[in-house]
Amino acid sequence: MNPCDPTAHGQIGFRVLVILAFLAALILGAIRASAQTVPQPAAQSAAQPTRRIVISIPDHKLALIENERVVKIYDVAVGALVSPSPDGEYQIARRLENPTYYHPGIMIGPGDKNPLGPRWIGLNVKGFGIHGTNQPGSIGKSASHGCIRMRNGEIRDLFARVKVGDRVSLISERNDEVARLFGPTPDSARDTQTVVAKSESAAAPETDQQGDR
Repeated sequence: MNPCDPTAHGQIGFRVLVILAFLAALILGAIRASAQTVPQPAAQSAAQPTRRIVISIPDHKLALIENERVVKIYDVAVGALVSPSPDGEYQIARRLENPTYYHPGIMIGPGDKNPLGPRWIGLNVKGFGIHGTNQPGSIGKSASHGCIRMRNGEIRDLFARVKVGDRVSLISERNDEVARLFGPTPDSARDTQTVVAKSESAAAPETDQQGDR
């Protein structure tokens, strides 16, 4: 090969470029393969807590349970004898801050006069939920139209601890679980106390911001 031949130099240059391109392709492929095998951050080992609310209608109490451990117990008002709270297994379907109270011809915005208080935890049964109250004297009694009332400070506390999808058990008769959570049957027959709030009539169920019953 004549070293002065420009054609020969061009051929050599072309071969070098081909070799360099081939090496570059190999290096790029190795980098990509390495990137695919880089360990990813480990997923959180701690599982999400299993959360459940248990309400004993005869005890007028609500227990918040996480991972089978009682976190907190609250006093509540439950449905009056003429409008009992619904016994059964439910889930939290919605959470509303500062709800508006609706009743035919009546609308009460957030504030001290709102029968729902500052928070609404709606269940997956239309029109029923857990909420605050403008009638704190009804707590510990059978007083509502089926909803579960809490003191306003305590509903704020519970609201911050729960989420949509959490289980809610309303239990109308004492059983082993109720006894374990809330203790033996109280001496006073509190479940016989019935009050209808002056701001509500027996035909005026509590409603949430969505206009449910």
